[in-house]
Amino acid sequence: MSNIEWTGESLNPIVGCSIKSPGCKKCYAMPMAARLAAMGMAQYQGLTEPSKTGPIWTGKLAFHPAALDRALKRKKAQTYFVNSMGDLFHEDIPFAWVDRVMACILLTPQHTYQILTKRSDRQREYMEQARLDEINSHAGLLMDWEDMPDDLAWPPANAWMGVSVEDQKRADERIDQLRHTIAAVRFVSFEPLLELVETNLKGIDWAIVGGESGKGASHFDADWARSLLVDCRYSGTAFFMKQMGGAVKSKLPPIPDDLMIREFPRVGEPA
Repeated sequence: MSNIEWTGESLNPIVGCSIKSPGCKKCYAMPMAARLAAMGMAQYQGLTEPSKTGPIWTGKLAFHPAALDRALKRKKAQTYFVNSMGDLFHEDIPFAWVDRVMACILLTPQHTYQILTKRSDRQREYMEQARLDEINSHAGLLMDWEDMPDDLAWPPANAWMGVSVEDQKRADERIDQLRHTIAAVRFVSFEPLLELVETNLKGIDWAIVGGESGKGASHFDADWARSLLVDCRYSGTAFFMKQMGGAVKSKLPPIPDDLMIREFPRVGEPA
């Protein structure tokens, strides 16, 4: 199970990343990758290097399609956060790798897959291409042909496409890209939220809000979350308050009563 309140489990067929914007600087995945490498896990070797602020990404990426077997073999429905230890649409990830992941998603309609990126332009590009011939080829490697579904529809009904936004600049860059991305469900993670963001959430199904946590965490103002709640109510977007910011995760400030809202998107309904 995942410690992330809005998902069920993490699924990491591709690991590794690089710093893209200010919200990356205290990313939990960097020290976690370093710990997993120290524990001897082969797929995490060389993904981070020491720095004055702690482990940071080296930019190396590793593809481990065998990680998809867990989802392929599981019959009971589960919600998976795809690539919690990286970014599926990182600029150095070949679309052929993404095709393999999408094949798994299309072959397992009982599951829900939440895909979160900071590379909104590349996510949009990939979804527009609808690479079904390539995905079909990869599907044949993951499942016996006699068990293949008759039709792999696009976009996958069980794939939620999201972008991460930490400040106004990134909101302006990424949310409109997401709005125009082909997807069954679109969501925005405003975590870590580093400043007040004013935005239009029309066409967005779900907003997750949270502050930065850990040593040296940036200030988080509850009124920033209240402003986004107003935006959500105006646009009909589901609102999920994940956490308040704080220096020590186990002692985060309590969520104010008026923000203790944890909604999920109304799948199949218009935003």
